[in-house]
Amino acid sequence: MLLGGVAIMLGSVAGAPAAWADDMAEIRALHAEMRRLEAKVEQLEARHGMSRGSQNVVAGRTLRSGPHTGSSAAYSNPSGQISAMPDLSRLTIGGPALSDDAQAAAAAENTMTEAIIPAQAKLDLDSSSPLAITQTGVDSLPPVFRIGGVSVRLGGFIDFSNIYRSKNLTSGPATSWGSFPYANSPNAHTGEYRPSAQLTRLSVLLQGSPTKDETLSGYIETDFGGAAGTANSYQTNSYTPRIRQAYMTYSNTKWGFHILAGQAWSLTTGYTQGLLSRHEQLPPVVDNNQIPGIVFTRVPQIRFIKDFGRKWWLGLSLEAPQVAYATSGSAGDHQMLSGGDTLASSGTTLLYSNAGSGMLNPNAKYSMDVAPDIVLKGALDTKPAHYEIYGLARWFKAMSQSADGGPIRERVAFAGGVGGDVTVHVIPRYLQFTGNVLAGQGIGRYGPAMLPDATFKANGTPAPIPEIIGSMGLIGHPTPNLLVYLYGGVESAGRRTYTGTDGYQYGYGVNDLALASCDVEQISGGSCDAQTHTIADLTVGGWWHVLQGGYGAVMTGVQYTYLRKFAYRGGDGTDPTTGGNTIYVTFRYLPFQ
Repeated sequence: MLLGGVAIMLGSVAGAPAAWADDMAEIRALHAEMRRLEAKVEQLEARHGMSRGSQNVVAGRTLRSGPHTGSSAAYSNPSGQISAMPDLSRLTIGGPALSDDAQAAAAAENTMTEAIIPAQAKLDLDSSSPLAITQTGVDSLPPVFRIGGVSVRLGGFIDFSNIYRSKNLTSGPATSWGSFPYANSPNAHTGEYRPSAQLTRLSVLLQGSPTKDETLSGYIETDFGGAAGTANSYQTNSYTPRIRQAYMTYSNTKWGFHILAGQAWSLTTGYTQGLLSRHEQLPPVVDNNQIPGIVFTRVPQIRFIKDFGRKWWLGLSLEAPQVAYATSGSAGDHQMLSGGDTLASSGTTLLYSNAGSGMLNPNAKYSMDVAPDIVLKGALDTKPAHYEIYGLARWFKAMSQSADGGPIRERVAFAGGVGGDVTVHVIPRYLQFTGNVLAGQGIGRYGPAMLPDATFKANGTPAPIPEIIGSMGLIGHPTPNLLVYLYGGVESAGRRTYTGTDGYQYGYGVNDLALASCDVEQISGGSCDAQTHTIADLTVGGWWHVLQGGYGAVMTGVQYTYLRKFAYRGGDGTDPTTGGNTIYVTFRYLPFQ
């Protein structure tokens, strides 16, 4: 019986750290969830004519309620045919299944939300970052089958998004927030409607436990956000699968030690609890580029995490670097770069990026990097809230040669910042508050608006730009099947300029530009050399869990975002501004939920 399994699970919890065992509310939630699961199993058995002596599998744990023979009894219907879904949930290929202890350890380690947040949160949308929306929900699911001692879970959803923007960005389901055009562009005077299925997402989670204290995992997550050279929207689209996440992890619960290697969300991203993967505090928004003010990247990295009783956490991550330089749009008659990559103010020639080769995109430019970006983060979990603070270190490099043809010199600059995140359960299970901030120099890459990281000094040395990124949000759960949210965010870049020998300013945030043309409407687009100072947004939306059963789940979401973009004032007193509205109406089918 499943209730017998509850006793086993609760016994495991009692032997776990005190931070788990003392939380009686969560234990009661587990009781309720197991009763719900047992009722669902009984319903499915009745539908397929199965006996109560068959095996049940819940969250990777095999429970038997009656006589059985052998080590892997199978479900059968009255006609003797194998029932597809029940058998797949226990299929073993190439060796024995995981032991009960190993399965329990894997479930506790890799689905930490089941021990800290009530299990039904992933279905009832009462989390501040529901996995069914923000990831693929794979952690909440039982294994589909096993290969030797490795369990295999499948997750994901089919997505159909309808996007309307009041200004034409020619952008897919990931909005280019920094590209809202000024009045000089004809695209500022027309909107766009763009339906897309590119956000359809699939995932596979592989888990194995060498011992009851150790767990190995592999996770792959993909969508169709790639755009090959043949991709278009004329007839067959041809948009391609891409890697969202692909990483391996090792965890040792006895030592409280965890390692991640591969492509994953940056450690700068906020977390709902702890610092383990697939527990990121991602806003439950529809747009694939999040919203301005959220701090994140998704990059290759190697990460080391130490937990202290599952309450205190310390993490170190070495992450793949890239630098976005501000090199154009600096001035009409005194552009920063002229004659290719030559500083107009001094004649210094620069090399700061190269076209890709090998397996990199030959049509993209890649920065010249010195070392990985380094993130050091500490976190604290308490019953009412989760807190984080971290530091970020970066290095930028360029090669320069003076106008008189002297030696080529390597120019390196240090950048980075400090940040923090918080998630507060204002009214547990009904209302959460989230906030994040990152301030420093050369951090533009970590915000969805993609403000530049750096410009250059007169001698060609990279000059990191001062910046701040931040957001606040409220996530409410009026009913178990309804989630609503309200977010506000801002990204702002400071000045980094110098005066050339010609008397003009160069760099980023210059204030001697003629910008009156930014407000002159021209069908050809005209010219506008404005440099972005600040991008701010207000976003409101919600998700409705329409259906759920043995056939999966259906959800629909609606989101509205209002955005404003402000440029630095020109020398002629012009203050270019622009903005726009974005509306999403989205439908998702989650077959594995």
